[in-house]
Amino acid sequence: MRGSLRLRLLAAGAASILLALALAGFGLVLLFERHVERRMALELEAHLRQLIDGLGRAPDGSLDLLRPPAEPRFLEPLSGLYWQIREEPPAEGGAVLRSRSLWDTILRLPPDLLRDGEVHQHSIPGPGGASLLAVERHVTLPASLGGGGVRAVAAVDRAELHAAGRAFALDLAPSLALLAAILIAAAWVQVTVGLRPLGLLRHRLAAVRAGREVRLGAAGFPDEVRPLAAELDHLLDAQGKALERARARAADLAHGLKTPLTILAADAAQLRERGEGELAEEIETVTEVMRRHVERELARARAAQAGGGAARQAAPAPVAQRVVDVLRRVPRGQDLAWDIDIPAELIVDADAQDLAEMLGNLAENAMKWARGRVRLAGRREAAGGAVLLSVEDDGPGIPETEAATALARGGRLDATKPGAGLGLAIVGDLAEAYGGSLGLGRSAELGGLRAEIRLPCRDGLSGSASAR
Repeated sequence: MRGSLRLRLLAAGAASILLALALAGFGLVLLFERHVERRMALELEAHLRQLIDGLGRAPDGSLDLLRPPAEPRFLEPLSGLYWQIREEPPAEGGAVLRSRSLWDTILRLPPDLLRDGEVHQHSIPGPGGASLLAVERHVTLPASLGGGGVRAVAAVDRAELHAAGRAFALDLAPSLALLAAILIAAAWVQVTVGLRPLGLLRHRLAAVRAGREVRLGAAGFPDEVRPLAAELDHLLDAQGKALERARARAADLAHGLKTPLTILAADAAQLRERGEGELAEEIETVTEVMRRHVERELARARAAQAGGGAARQAAPAPVAQRVVDVLRRVPRGQDLAWDIDIPAELIVDADAQDLAEMLGNLAENAMKWARGRVRLAGRREAAGGAVLLSVEDDGPGIPETEAATALARGGRLDATKPGAGLGLAIVGDLAEAYGGSLGLGRSAELGGLRAEIRLPCRDGLSGSASAR
């Protein structure tokens, strides 16, 4: 979750929703209990009125409840609903009137100054240590009842109030859970919609990196993301200019070295004519190494430009044909049979000049080692949509354990062969610049080396054709 902004936002939103609903549920239960408490207090006041209306005098003159309330719970011992009446001040020898539900308990009321008819509410202890909600009222008796005052109280066990709150909480929980699920789903939709511009930004950056687009642009981005896209476009512009300058410097360096290299080659030829063949060969070797290094740097400059420029495509079939036509003019190439089996409709995402550089290096390497045949082939990869271009020969090949050495810069498995050992490294650099790769193996058909380039391809293969 640490690496996912979506999950972090969703987790924060879900936690906030659950906390808010938990607090809301707790508050609703408290409000419900307060509402139930007010309703109970009103019912207790109604019982008080019935008690006071039913007061009278017994034949012996003592205070008595002539008409008790009709609520049956007052007759059930320890039912949780109680009443009590006592004279204020208590008459000498008089008894306190109380409901049967109190059994032998007398309610202890706090000292309180009540005006006539005023109702007060208290929390008092009850039978068995229960907490009671009590409503009391002071009433002055009329002269017909002997005058004086009475303090009447009706009480109910608060456990009933809490039980009602728990029942309400149980009924409320499923509704809150459903609401939480709906709100979390809404938060997920909100996060998904909110992060969608970042996904669009990622896709456009991938398109720029793959060469399908030149810049991100501002279309489709919200106001908050549009400045970021504009800054990235500015960065791409600066990178493009830097690559152009680097490529220009590499080209200037190459052109600057061409004349000295040409002079060195001419000097080597003159030395050979004078009979100094060993010195001429040494100069030619150094000249060849310098030339290949220049070619490598030019190839790397083109590779950098390919990674930051516009989309480029090339057809391998005509490029391979041009490479073979050039190599057939070389004395060594005239002695070989050249086969080209590349569908004419095959397209790769690469510059034609870079593709010619890659196929030319591989074909030239195969020409050095082949006994009599070189084959250039191409096909569309079944899975992944890439194009595989291979150059095979019927030479001795190389062991798999030495493939890494052959691909390394300056790697040469046989020093007796001409070259500087940079051709395969140049091909690998160019292939990687286009998102591809170079691999070496053994040719199943010819028995020699099989060099295979894997390059991306956006267009499918619509047919097949081959040139011989």
